[in-house]
Amino acid sequence: MDIKSEWKKLLWMIVGFLALYFLPVGNHKFDNAIMESLYLVKWYAQEHVLLCLIPAFFIAGAISVFVSQASVMKYLGANANKFLAYTVASCSGTILAVCSCTILPLFSGIYRMGAGLGPASAFLYSGPAINILAIVLTAKILGAPLGIARAVGAIAFSVIIGLLMHFIFRKEEVEKATKQMMMPEPEVSRPLYQNALYFLSMVGLLVFANWGKPQETEGLWYLIYSSKWITTTVLYTALNIILWRWFDIKAWKLLLAMLAVGGAYLVSPSNPLVPFTVGFITLSFITNTGSDETKEWFSSTWTFAKQILPLLLFGVLIAGFLLGRPETEGIIPKEWIIKLVGGNSLFANFFASFAGAFMYFATLTEVPILQGLIGNGMGQGPALALLLAGPALSLPNMLVIKSVMGAKKTVVFVSLVIIMATFSGMIYGHFFP
Repeated sequence: MDIKSEWKKLLWMIVGFLALYFLPVGNHKFDNAIMESLYLVKWYAQEHVLLCLIPAFFIAGAISVFVSQASVMKYLGANANKFLAYTVASCSGTILAVCSCTILPLFSGIYRMGAGLGPASAFLYSGPAINILAIVLTAKILGAPLGIARAVGAIAFSVIIGLLMHFIFRKEEVEKATKQMMMPEPEVSRPLYQNALYFLSMVGLLVFANWGKPQETEGLWYLIYSSKWITTTVLYTALNIILWRWFDIKAWKLLLAMLAVGGAYLVSPSNPLVPFTVGFITLSFITNTGSDETKEWFSSTWTFAKQILPLLLFGVLIAGFLLGRPETEGIIPKEWIIKLVGGNSLFANFFASFAGAFMYFATLTEVPILQGLIGNGMGQGPALALLLAGPALSLPNMLVIKSVMGAKKTVVFVSLVIIMATFSGMIYGHFFP
């Protein structure tokens, strides 16, 4: 018997017992924080798992199966042209417009396919940070200077953070580059345009299904929003045609799938989430009973889902317990936060960056939250610091990043975001007090 190991087990049992024995059940603050964690995870499950994460899992699974490793390495690998790699990675957010959790399956997919750490890190930051609609909303509600600063800062951050990650871990990147140079060129199973249209249909489904409602009831953004489910239906139909023509899926299966989606819409015409969910359930069945490569696609999708989803939901529970939802508070009082982010001191900017990095912001929710904080005395510098750190990171996000690229790289990535957001906030606050 290993005495040392047994003592460790006993110690953990004692710690667990004491935690349960002194659990402050009945204390209003504690009970409220527990309820907030449950409310937040319920809201997250309703608003993000079906619309955001499931499409992202399918896209990530498709990347790992249908995108050749050589293609990823050509544009994002350790030996790729640096200007091209960082341009592609840093501009991805303008297309995807996803939150800090939805980007994770896509990041995991390209990183495991051989993308260099620098471009992959740039992609990881830019995906949720460079959201055109969020930047426009920031400028309209919080002022043009803050909107412009957010746009410039987010694009610059993605490139700088990517370059710094590459430099800090350059020894590993050199080894990766050497290995990639020795890899043979793979055979191409289908033309580039077919894969491009296939991915375009799925990315379109992800983007339009999650298109947020703008404040205005007219203009381009509202036109896109008002027709988003029509666009989503067209893209779903296009995806089915692509699967029939180029992926050897039987036409009768796709026809039954589309009839099931149509039936779901007739049953629940006021809730588009129902036919959307039915669509992805039928897609799961179709891919898992199709050809060998579509079965592999489903298997890869499931691998990403079972690795990432439990960590995300656990992280959302913890974030809800600590900080509550946007309009409420958890165990940490909101007045503490408001008092700590006034002015433009180093501490105020650091605290805004640090707190923002651990909070969970759904796409666009950071703007009304900041509007309330600024109204309660938050400084302009800390506001920008939170905008640059918050949407790109969250506690659930960090847990998954650690599982993909390890604790050391995760700590460095998060630290770079917080430090750069802190000093950017101080500089902005100096010129725009």
